Amino acid sequence: MFRHRSPSIRSSLQARLVALWIALLASAAATAYLLFGLYTQSTAVQISQAEIAVGRACREIIDRYTVLVRKGDEPAGEALTGVVLGALAHWPGIEGGVWSGAEGSLAYAFPSYEGSGPKTDLPLAERDTIAAVNAESRSLGRSVVIHRISRTQALLVQACPLPGRAPGLTGWTMTRAHVNDGPAYTRFLAALGFLAVAVIGAAGFLGHFLYGYSRRIARLEAALAAPEREGADLAHLDRTGERELDRLVDALNAAGGRLREAREQAVAAERFAALGRLSADIAHEIRNPIAAMRLKAENALATGEPERAATALRTILGQIGRVETLVRDLLHLTQPRTLHREPTDLRRLLTESAQWHEDAARAREVRLRVEADALPAAEHPHLDRAQVQRALDNLLLNALRHAPPGSAVTLDARRVLREGAARLELRVADEGPGVDPAIRPRLFEPFVTGRSDGTGLGLAIVSKIAQAHRGQARLLDTGPATTFLLDLPWQPS
Repeated sequence: MFRHRSPSIRSSLQARLVALWIALLASAAATAYLLFGLYTQSTAVQISQAEIAVGRACREIIDRYTVLVRKGDEPAGEALTGVVLGALAHWPGIEGGVWSGAEGSLAYAFPSYEGSGPKTDLPLAERDTIAAVNAESRSLGRSVVIHRISRTQALLVQACPLPGRAPGLTGWTMTRAHVNDGPAYTRFLAALGFLAVAVIGAAGFLGHFLYGYSRRIARLEAALAAPEREGADLAHLDRTGERELDRLVDALNAAGGRLREAREQAVAAERFAALGRLSADIAHEIRNPIAAMRLKAENALATGEPERAATALRTILGQIGRVETLVRDLLHLTQPRTLHREPTDLRRLLTESAQWHEDAARAREVRLRVEADALPAAEHPHLDRAQVQRALDNLLLNALRHAPPGSAVTLDARRVLREGAARLELRVADEGPGVDPAIRPRLFEPFVTGRSDGTGLGLAIVSKIAQAHRGQARLLDTGPATTFLLDLPWQPS
């Protein structure tokens, strides 16, 4: 019988594919983490570069203001605005001005402003921040930078003290670094988008592959595990559509074909061998009584005595009866058996079987016992009553022939559960010498017997009846008694 191992193969394959899936997701998570780290570093670099730029721009304001002061001028009004414009002209995106602790903004410029015209008004939204950073710079007497970071941008404002005769003047510069905008952010989003599409696509493809592969393997498993048809050695598998699996399916189907051919050849060879054995056994069984009849007839003809002729005729009739019994048993053994199942009262069946053999048992001084108390009263098994009766008759006749005088032959019936199914066990036990070990392996084959006057067909017929009921007959090794068992299903499946 072919035993497949597809569940373990499938589990191993699924485990490996799931592990690959998890590794893919873990790799995607690690890549996303690295991308985020790179983007964070990129944002920090942008802020750092912006801080350097506002610092240099602020230093440019100091340098231009210092030049004017050294010339003896104290710039004011438009001169201060000119200083700021000149200082910031080469710093795109940076605005700034000059701040007085007493008067506030003295000058403001944003030369790289991209609006419709030059921007000359101090941004009101940042006025407090500008005032605060200038105040801190005057208080500390050095440059001070303030960061104001929001979700989309970082505001950087730097103030630096201005030298000169006018007290409390500071120059200041300001710019914005867009942390979620610009080339770095665009590259970050593009990388994350590509990663998401790749991971989702790969995960979807792998999930679809796992699902489809599992379904195909499950169908193969179901086909292999399906109840086999009579005469079939291996189920024919349908192709799955997967090239690798179909190669395995084709190999299994080819192996099944070869197995069927080998089985047919083996069955044919066995049939020829069985036919040869059967022919030889039949010839032997029929030749003996024919030889005896011929000898008696020749003796009767040679002597011409009426008494010897009558004795010869009686012997010939006995041998004819023996041949008739042999032919009848052969017909019972070889003819196909059509079962007529019906609920059968086992207690009544066993009692009748014992009653039919009471005379033979009494003649051999053997007791017949029926044990059926363990049977359920309201439930009857579904059997072909006549055929089971014949099997019990053969077993009882066999037991009575071997039981010694003064012993007992027991006919026992019980209902048992085996692997969740109800079974009927019929046992016939005797206290005879037992079965010759030399014939035990072939005990239920035709013409196998331990008696010189036996045909060896009784137990073969019992086995044939058991097989017709999808059961079996066997000899039990249960102790000193010789016990034959008929193991039959309680109800047909």
